[in-house]
Amino acid sequence: MQIVTDSGTDLSLPPEQLAELDIHVVPLTVTLEGKSYREGVDIQPDEFYRLLVATDSFPTTSQPSAGEFAETYRRLAVTDPDILSIHMSSGLSGTFAAAEAGARLVAEANITHVDTKTLSAAAGWQVEAAARALKAGWPIEQALDLMERIGAASDSMYTLQELKYLIHGGRISHMKRLIASVLNLKPLIGVEKVNGTYVQLGQGRTFKRAVKGLVDLMAQQHAPGSALRVQVLHSHNPEGAAMLRELVDQRFDCTWLPVGPMSLVLGAHTGPSMVGVGYASLEAFADIP
Repeated sequence: MQIVTDSGTDLSLPPEQLAELDIHVVPLTVTLEGKSYREGVDIQPDEFYRLLVATDSFPTTSQPSAGEFAETYRRLAVTDPDILSIHMSSGLSGTFAAAEAGARLVAEANITHVDTKTLSAAAGWQVEAAARALKAGWPIEQALDLMERIGAASDSMYTLQELKYLIHGGRISHMKRLIASVLNLKPLIGVEKVNGTYVQLGQGRTFKRAVKGLVDLMAQQHAPGSALRVQVLHSHNPEGAAMLRELVDQRFDCTWLPVGPMSLVLGAHTGPSMVGVGYASLEAFADIP
């Protein structure tokens, strides 16, 4: 069985490991100053964020089309018709719906779709776990159960310094209580698990307080000293990411994944100041092959 995902799941795996695990990434597209780029194909996140910092223009993003998914499924079905297609939250992107539409165009493939109800690192963890389980010979039902357990155990939170990108893109409306005071406060943003949409979890008067607020929220879920799997990502804010990592490391027994840039199609809506953390109880990953 092969796996299809999208670039919004932020898999922190090198190309050779993606190939080894039969993971195929369909890119989302970002457009800046009239030029469109397929993430991971035409441009890498670091390069995109450098361009974003250098312009006053706002980017736009688009999901892969049903036809692009159909083309991928059709190509893969030649060697193996069984495909597991795992995607960023349908509550935040139309990518999942496009994947389902693409599957209807490929009758020769047997495609199972999974909506992770999250994005970025926490979604990527589900993809990698499923791939390793299937590679080890697990039946798909067992791999799906593993994904569900990891999804239930994992959380993502974000904060940012400047809000103009959220305001411009209309995303601020997802955080109702911020509307009146959005220009003065740094939001603490989470992803709820029912519909996989953004929710406001709090706010800080400064970026430093907002970053500390993320760690305080983690401590409400996990006792200090708990063994956690953690990954810090950022759009173009390595200093903020380093601050967040240090504060998390002071409070928990962390198994760290690499700090790095988050998907450019996510950062396009938040701007270059975003920092985020994906985290889960380490125990949830104990039985991954």
